[in-house]
Amino acid sequence: MTTVGLLQTPLNATHRAHGAKMVDFGGWDMPVQYSGLVDEHHTVRKAVGLFDVSHMGEIEIRGREALRATSFITTNNTAGLKDGQVHYSGLLYDHGGFVDDILVHRVSATDFFLCVNAGNQEKDFEHIRAAVASFDCEAEYASPKYAQIAIQGPLALATAQPLTETLLAPIRYYWFVDGTFAGVPARIARTGYTGEDGFEIYVAPENAASVWAAIMASGAPHGIKPCGLGARNTLRLEAAMALYGHEIGASISPLEAGLNWIVKFDKGDFIGRDALLRQRETGLTRKLAGFEMKGRGIGRDGYEVHIEGAPVGWVTSGSPSPTQNRNIGLCYVPSDRAAVGQKIEVIVRNQPVEAELVPTPFYKRPQ
Repeated sequence: MTTVGLLQTPLNATHRAHGAKMVDFGGWDMPVQYSGLVDEHHTVRKAVGLFDVSHMGEIEIRGREALRATSFITTNNTAGLKDGQVHYSGLLYDHGGFVDDILVHRVSATDFFLCVNAGNQEKDFEHIRAAVASFDCEAEYASPKYAQIAIQGPLALATAQPLTETLLAPIRYYWFVDGTFAGVPARIARTGYTGEDGFEIYVAPENAASVWAAIMASGAPHGIKPCGLGARNTLRLEAAMALYGHEIGASISPLEAGLNWIVKFDKGDFIGRDALLRQRETGLTRKLAGFEMKGRGIGRDGYEVHIEGAPVGWVTSGSPSPTQNRNIGLCYVPSDRAAVGQKIEVIVRNQPVEAELVPTPFYKRPQ
């Protein structure tokens, strides 16, 4: 039975037919798990998992000044991208906080393809359309044209290669090619949100179900399993990848979030640049840090963080780590107390539980 009022991806019927546990995820009817979060998590770390991420949004910027426009609206150096290359970037307000974090794909100097977060896509598009109005280009809200399927794990390449004539091994991390996949036109990007190798496949919505079935069949010898958003979250947390609404948001800047590497001040003007320069000059008052629980308890999203009995920050994301069998999380703390080894307390059920700041990422895949 379909949940009334929720948005659906083209794979909704597939998930329901195969027993996925469905939840309301930001207004979308999405699978949170199939075989179970921990089982799916380990499958991605050890073999290969399949995710429906068709709720994500797509925006295309095309025209003579598409390169200049895309550079102006984002923090990273778009001019440094080559055709077929992808990078992670920030879409900011004038005050330096995040509108969203995005992936920018350069198709050509006059054609850029942006992947944005599901819950932000309409807001992002209105922000982008207004920001590029003075440039000789057009922004298109392209989400209805695409379904997105992610193949993630050390056996992702072995699973995906039989389904395309494109040689996938030479595609470097954060590059993409346009070709065919499982017999239909597709954009094949070597990207992901799990900390593992893998591919994100963009296809027309009407082809999503057949492509999903083909991937499941190709991956069967490799132990592929369909995975839900629960495992996607624990996987990205172990890799210390930011989640909008948690580590980043309208009141948080890239500098505070430890994302200095996606801010290229020397490329010229971009939205939010002046605010970030002022923040860099005056100094940060808070920073994002990783922590490990030392006492019994899990530091969940939103829990208060104390140092020496005084409240100083909050947990942005927290969970058991299935890979490492320890309770981990990310939190904001004062900049002068953000060093690795700093003792903190996380307030769990109104009780302070000992924790310690540790290096991130918590997990890095073997090269």
